[in-house]
Amino acid sequence: MQVMKQTVIASNSSVTEFILMGLTVQQELQVPLFVLFLLNYMVTVVGNLSLMNLICLNSCLHTPMYFFIFNLSCIDFCYSFVCNPTMLRSFISEENTISYDGCMSQLFFFCFFVNSECYVLTAMAYDRYVAICHPLQYITVMSPMICCLLVFGSYLMGFAGALAHTGFMIRLTFCDSNIINHYMCDIFPLLQLSCTSTYVNELVSSAVVGAIIILSSIIILVSYAMILSNILHMSSGKGWSKALGTCGSHIITVSLFYGSGLLAYVKPTSADTVGQGKLLSIFYTLVVPTLNPLIYSLRNKDVKLAVKRTMQRITS
Repeated sequence: MQVMKQTVIASNSSVTEFILMGLTVQQELQVPLFVLFLLNYMVTVVGNLSLMNLICLNSCLHTPMYFFIFNLSCIDFCYSFVCNPTMLRSFISEENTISYDGCMSQLFFFCFFVNSECYVLTAMAYDRYVAICHPLQYITVMSPMICCLLVFGSYLMGFAGALAHTGFMIRLTFCDSNIINHYMCDIFPLLQLSCTSTYVNELVSSAVVGAIIILSSIIILVSYAMILSNILHMSSGKGWSKALGTCGSHIITVSLFYGSGLLAYVKPTSADTVGQGKLLSIFYTLVVPTLNPLIYSLRNKDVKLAVKRTMQRITS
């Protein structure tokens, strides 16, 4: 069981480090959970790295769709290094501490990768819309320049959102407790530790998260509404199958990511809901990055063919 210790600077009444409670304090679950999440970590890293290498090495995958999938895997790959190590350490360390600077850095990169993934998924919805509804103009509309601008915009907006969250978090003073009821430095658990007003922070969080949800939701819903309308006008069953197959992986990914994220964050910041959010956050911080490469490989004929070709090159 972790030692509940507080470190306070008397001169300015602010903490120099935080203690992460982790996922659970039950001793009998520590080892099984460590093994489980270590395997999850390894699958996430190997899966996303393999998919990125596969896309780079096979010219048949050098298309706009796989350019976005490459960036999605890159985000999930980097994302895994933000959350997983601190969680794994909480299972084997009696006192899982993190410095104040380390905590703010983790918060920044966590927000950056989550926000960026939201926008990349949104760009992928637009890509699918153009591919199905305007196939003849697809190469022109989704040119390399446009794809790069969409991805750059996703990272830029992700950076801006992370900067807003972290910048306003640094303004707060933490003086009563330094024990975070989470396995990482997340927004709501940190707000609960502040001994100064968090009204502005909650306002900023609502504005940033609301803007992401509204903007992404509108683009994704409109894109799929247009796709559905186009599919309904198709007379060929083969066309139906191809269109649904093209969008299926993205729909699954969006549903998993947005569904778990909304359940974890769109609610009050009480102690009970923060505890529930900690459990729900496992899904989009640990499970979704693991499932994404599997979803885009097992459901995709092009990726399967690329794997076969790559294996043939290796064996020959």
